[in-house]
Amino acid sequence: MSSLDPFLAVKDVSVSAQWYQTVLGLRRQHGGDALAIMTNEKGQVVLCLHRWGEHEHPSLTNPAISPGNGLLLYFRVENLEETRQRVEQRGYPVLEDIHLNPNSFKKEFSLRDPDGYHLTISEYHEYQGVISVGGGEQSPPKPIA
Repeated sequence: MSSLDPFLAVKDVSVSAQWYQTVLGLRRQHGGDALAIMTNEKGQVVLCLHRWGEHEHPSLTNPAISPGNGLLLYFRVENLEETRQRVEQRGYPVLEDIHLNPNSFKKEFSLRDPDGYHLTISEYHEYQGVISVGGGEQSPPKPIA
């Protein structure tokens, strides 16, 4: 696999696109009322916002089902403090403020987007080494210079 383009079903594409632009600095590159392709500063697709019920996509048809069950959107950002400050300035509610995650050893905070999806925003890091999950040994990730 060379790329993953996650689709989120949303009530209002424009509201959600604006939210992701404000919080994460993403850019809206394509779409209309039913779809927004959100990219990072390098033009890489990060997220696709799709209006509920459009185009008959499986799992994007029933907004009555709780959004995001079994899904955590985990974003790694270069500017964690600035991102958190933008969230505060807009008055978006935070679920968990900046703290050190005991598993990743990285600072992060959590909130929900306008459609109720759970986001954790972490300071930027690269994944390196193996971390055992499910009761096994866990060693801290090796820092990358």
